[in-house]
Amino acid sequence: MGVFDFFKNRRRDAQGAVPLTDAQQKILAHNVPYVAKLDADERRELEALIQVFLAEKSFEGCGGLTITEEIRLTIAAQACLLLLHRDTDMYPRVDSILVYPTAYLAPHRAADGHVVLDGLQARLGETSLQGAVVLAWDQAQYDALNTVDGHNVVMHEFAHQLDGEDGKFDGVPTLPWTGYRMWAHVLGHEYQELVTHLEAGALPIIDDYAATNPAEFFAVVTEMFFERGPLLLQQHPALYAQLKAFYHQDPAAR
Repeated sequence: MGVFDFFKNRRRDAQGAVPLTDAQQKILAHNVPYVAKLDADERRELEALIQVFLAEKSFEGCGGLTITEEIRLTIAAQACLLLLHRDTDMYPRVDSILVYPTAYLAPHRAADGHVVLDGLQARLGETSLQGAVVLAWDQAQYDALNTVDGHNVVMHEFAHQLDGEDGKFDGVPTLPWTGYRMWAHVLGHEYQELVTHLEAGALPIIDDYAATNPAEFFAVVTEMFFERGPLLLQQHPALYAQLKAFYHQDPAAR
């Protein structure tokens, strides 16, 4: 059974997937220490997902960066962590991963009163509804190694991709039809609470960038769910429960 057969009928049976080579596993162990938290079955499934990701998605170096096996594996592993145990496609709206060596400049439009200002903005990552995910390699590498600060640019951008599978970035990924009401109730409440607390000058545990809009809220709390699960569970148990049900994972228990 080859890696493409792994997704036949949208199944997650990793038993027959082609394993990573010893060299690839060494890169994974060094660059993505989060993998060490997984049990043996999860690791086998992750490796199968990585193989499919690498086979289906193209990587392109930008700003003079040469794409290496290290870059491909490090990014693929972090993206595929979001798909463990989930019966879903492999980021169907993503064709390519564009990787810059460091923060890059992208066109930015902002409104200042009645004036619209066009300019450039430094970014570490971005995503679109169709086509590409853009990442800064130094940040992706740093975030992979630092598994407890609650920040991970790869997870953030690929959480946006999960959110956008229904054609819009709105903080509501595709859910079982019975799950939308509770998702809207819990995440809507948590989002408004964050906005209110920030306006009052409080310092919540959730990064203030999550207050930008519901889509950014989902992406930011995804980062925190995987990297600071015990703290999120302690202070936002209802939010943690929704993310646990969506991702079919329990990082706080690892």
